[in-house]
Amino acid sequence: MISLNRFYQAIGISKQGLHQHLNGQLSMHSVIENLYQITLQIRAEHPTLSCRAMYYKIQPEQIGRDKFEHLCAQWNLVQNKPVSRIRTTFSTGVIRFENLYKDVIFTAINQAYVSDITYYEVGDKFYYLTFIMDAFSRYIIGYSASKRLTTEQTTLPAFEMLLKYKNYTLPKAIIFHSDGGGQYYDKAFLELTKKYKFRNSMCEYAYENGKAERINGIIKNNYLKHRNIKNFEQLQKELDRSVSLYNNERPHKNLNFKTPKEIENISYICNDKQCSR
Repeated sequence: MISLNRFYQAIGISKQGLHQHLNGQLSMHSVIENLYQITLQIRAEHPTLSCRAMYYKIQPEQIGRDKFEHLCAQWNLVQNKPVSRIRTTFSTGVIRFENLYKDVIFTAINQAYVSDITYYEVGDKFYYLTFIMDAFSRYIIGYSASKRLTTEQTTLPAFEMLLKYKNYTLPKAIIFHSDGGGQYYDKAFLELTKKYKFRNSMCEYAYENGKAERINGIIKNNYLKHRNIKNFEQLQKELDRSVSLYNNERPHKNLNFKTPKEIENISYICNDKQCSR
């Protein structure tokens, strides 16, 4: 059996260099996965927009124009074809979790949280919104607005808001359901879900994360687009306002016309027991 040191010598690269190379590959997989999701969202809202126009609209970091157009061809987005069940993930050989959310009926809060990331345009600028919502109460328990798609600016601050709202006390085995975006299998994010005993779950198609997809549209189209938002600071302010209005004042048909906050206040689960407020 060849030793590791002799192996590194044989391939002409140091141990540190090899690890940097592998980490770089994983980072690029994440960039491509995130870019794919944003491109699908733009195509859904702008069905006739060309790949080149989408490139200049997004201006992605680490991906050039020709590479982006090549990826669009791989994703079958060059021709504008109607698709009934759009894939929200692109298989890049990275971590995928089983869909634990599918066909489950939830009967209380803190059984499953759903999450998604969407984009929002302000003038010629592209920003990103991340939401985490309780699947039962529809209460948005974590969110963030960011200038970039990195984990540090999207899922991590939204998750930290969730923890603060729950006073860092959560029952075990909550399902955390998302699409296959790189921010949801990033090492730092998985360390948090592991620490708080979440069960990670991922969908393959958009309809398998429907509640999270709908909250994107509600906040963007029913609230933010009706505000005169001119910069990132105003977007953050209006996002706070919109989430508060949605959580506290918007009756929900599927909640018997109660607000998400009212459902949250009815009862909550702590220490694996049902408690009353």
